[in-house]
Amino acid sequence: MFAAEEVLALMQQYYWPFIRISAMFLAAPVFGAASFPVRARILMALSVTALLAPSIPPAPDVDVLSFTGILVAAQQAVIGLAMGFIVQVLFAAAVIAGQSLAMTMGLGFAMSVDPQNGVQVPVLSQFYVILATLVFLAVDGHLLMLQVMADSFTLVPVGPFALSDTFPRDMALLGSGMFASALLLALPALTAVLLINIAFGVITRAAPQLNIFAVGFPVTIFAGFVFMLLSMPSVFVQFQEMFGAGLEETLNLVR
Repeated sequence: MFAAEEVLALMQQYYWPFIRISAMFLAAPVFGAASFPVRARILMALSVTALLAPSIPPAPDVDVLSFTGILVAAQQAVIGLAMGFIVQVLFAAAVIAGQSLAMTMGLGFAMSVDPQNGVQVPVLSQFYVILATLVFLAVDGHLLMLQVMADSFTLVPVGPFALSDTFPRDMALLGSGMFASALLLALPALTAVLLINIAFGVITRAAPQLNIFAVGFPVTIFAGFVFMLLSMPSVFVQFQEMFGAGLEETLNLVR
């Protein structure tokens, strides 16, 4: 028979890592999607916790129901949510890239439900999100994310600690970098469509009798799709660099 103290110590060994891991799964892409079953997410968090708990530094002997225990649990949840948020920002950049390109091409009215977030986004945003998901899984981003989570227990062991004073600023800067990443993704096709619109503006001034709306919209949409196709190799490379930089920033954040 196990003593009550041994059972509590064993529970604490798995309790604290489970909070951090489940919080990361809640905020991370793919795992935290609205279409991902909640029971499967909990089961996956339990499985990863059971695999990682024996190999991480031992948790401190803290009463779970005490004020210190609640504080430690909140800190673990903040770490997990922050790690998942950083990777989620990369997928949000894909949504913004598709939205800016759709508005420029005249496809802003074509909306579709994003299964990642459960909201309506332009179809081009959905296209970029699907590409980002496929690239993320193809480069084993989900496995690298779990590796980063395992390393975080060594860098920031479970226990009461004070968050850095620059933590809120770092999170805000990572969120602002989402717009820069979105611009880099959509820049080739966005520049081409912008030049075409400028050319149609010059034609309108030179020949006012020309019905520019009947000609401009089909040409703009067609040119946008053509330049999106031509920019696909650079988009794939950009996605890989974004995921690599995002996972590296995750480690820097927990440090």
